[in-house]
Amino acid sequence: MQELERITARRSELDTLAEDLAKRLQEVQAEREQVLIAEQVLNRLAEKDRAAAEVAATVAPTPARVAGRAALLIPHRCENLDEAALPAGYRNILAIVRAAGDPVQVRAVGEELGLQVTVRGKLEQLRAKMAKLADYAWLRKAGDGRFTECS
Repeated sequence: MQELERITARRSELDTLAEDLAKRLQEVQAEREQVLIAEQVLNRLAEKDRAAAEVAATVAPTPARVAGRAALLIPHRCENLDEAALPAGYRNILAIVRAAGDPVQVRAVGEELGLQVTVRGKLEQLRAKMAKLADYAWLRKAGDGRFTECS
């Protein structure tokens, strides 16, 4: 009869151990699901960041409001950014300067664009655009007011 009591006691211990292990298994599975969800969220965020970085590298200029009016922002020139990031007017200016090869004056660019270069003040907006391109490293401005392309 002692053997039967020992077997019953051992079975009771094993049942208790099995219940504890089942409880622990549920806790581990719940934590594992939380970790899996966290991993999925981080992967999604990383994909969004990568997609945003790719878009930022190829996106058209960003419109902004300056003094209540719409204005296009000119991005700084960097290795992974090409001319497509510039507004069309700025791309035209850059193409004219590139085609000239040598340093070019604002007046010559204005003539190429068909502006009335003989009318006083007609070149000031063009000069401002070219200066802005120089400020953002798309063009290089020489001391004599001429512009060349940055290479």
